[in-house]
Amino acid sequence: MNTTPHAPRVAIVGAGPAGLMAAEVLSAAGLAVHVYDAMPSVGRKFLLAGLGGLNLTHAEPLEHFVTRYGARAAACTQWLQSFGPQAVRDWAQGLGIDTFVGTSQRVFPTDMKAAPLLRAWLHRLRHPTQGTPVSFHMRHRWRGQLHDSGAEPSPSSAGAPPAHAFTLTFDSPHGPHTAPADAVVLALGGGSWARLGSDGAWQAWLPPQGIDVAPLRPSNCGFDVRVNGRLGWSEHFASRFAGEAFKSVQLSFTDSLGQQFKRKGEFVATATGMEGSLVYAASALLRDEIERAGQATLHLNLRPEWSAERVLAEVTHPRGSKSLSSHLKSRLNLNNLQLGLLHEVLSKEAMHQPIELAQTIQHLPITVCATRPLDEAISSAGGVRLEALSPDLMATSQPGLFCAGEMLDWEAPTGGYLLTACLGSGHVAGAGVLAYLHACLGTDSDARPL
Repeated sequence: MNTTPHAPRVAIVGAGPAGLMAAEVLSAAGLAVHVYDAMPSVGRKFLLAGLGGLNLTHAEPLEHFVTRYGARAAACTQWLQSFGPQAVRDWAQGLGIDTFVGTSQRVFPTDMKAAPLLRAWLHRLRHPTQGTPVSFHMRHRWRGQLHDSGAEPSPSSAGAPPAHAFTLTFDSPHGPHTAPADAVVLALGGGSWARLGSDGAWQAWLPPQGIDVAPLRPSNCGFDVRVNGRLGWSEHFASRFAGEAFKSVQLSFTDSLGQQFKRKGEFVATATGMEGSLVYAASALLRDEIERAGQATLHLNLRPEWSAERVLAEVTHPRGSKSLSSHLKSRLNLNNLQLGLLHEVLSKEAMHQPIELAQTIQHLPITVCATRPLDEAISSAGGVRLEALSPDLMATSQPGLFCAGEMLDWEAPTGGYLLTACLGSGHVAGAGVLAYLHACLGTDSDARPL
């Protein structure tokens, strides 16, 4: 399709991965694509997430990959069939970014950085070898104004502009800005890291449009603890160990519905509780249990590679003149952080009961009573309910209005699953726009392969 003054115009609100992927699909098909974002630059959360190494996707088999999306696995599977883990790697390769599979099966760019990939992507969007350039409008904050003309977009009369279906209003550095569109893709992000643009303000704007929204909740989040009836760690533990990492421990949890979690990994003690990759992996179950019961009790195994018999034998081994701490360090290789945690949950008397001590080393209870605030979370759950959308992510109450990315009601653990599904949903929404405009205007609905 060649761009003309009367070419269908698509507005994409949100310049994160989902919005940019939708833009790429539409640009490749030759549509006039305009991307709007409230921030001064594109992909800020994407860049921050990549500071420690950009985890693009995961290399596990697709049949296991799709199970990471819990109750939304069926819907997310459809997105991944459109643009899945291998497509992500091929797409990065097409941008000149080589990838590798780490020991944990996570996939990273060879240089581990997000910025080179984003620069290459933006260059291709602005200067495509095929299709049409994408226009970017930064510092344009959408306030939820979406004026529906009440009619589907229609071909123009001779010499007249097309009848656009929507008019959006933005706050811009130069005052209010209105933009017409034949179709709209909202990719506004979730509710975490508001300083980067994902503030969740859209939750109040969409229900009046007939679009059902589930409340946003923290996902991949940290937790506050309650120890011996006290909120938080002791002052001694918090002041000495906040920020230190528990390594190679096993976290297990069974909720009141019988759902189980057991995994080995790492997490970090915080001033008020715990966070980190192992905690994030269990966060959805822990959060939901707190909502049901007011708290959740998980268990840690500080020596998961040892049998219970071996742990008990080492605890009961004669220690002579050694202190108990020195004994546990030398016989069980426990460090100060682990010993500090044992002292948090056991009384002085219990620390000198070998059987109870040995059992606690491998089944140490920690009660979490609250998630950390949504804005601190890695991602969010909740959002636009998928039941309010067609399979191609168009709002059933608003033909021509599509939603994509983290603002949809789904969640996933870290490990490349979040980014892959965001890209996949953007790809689906972009293809959905093409199909919609083809039905309304008779435009070419086939996107060129990425």
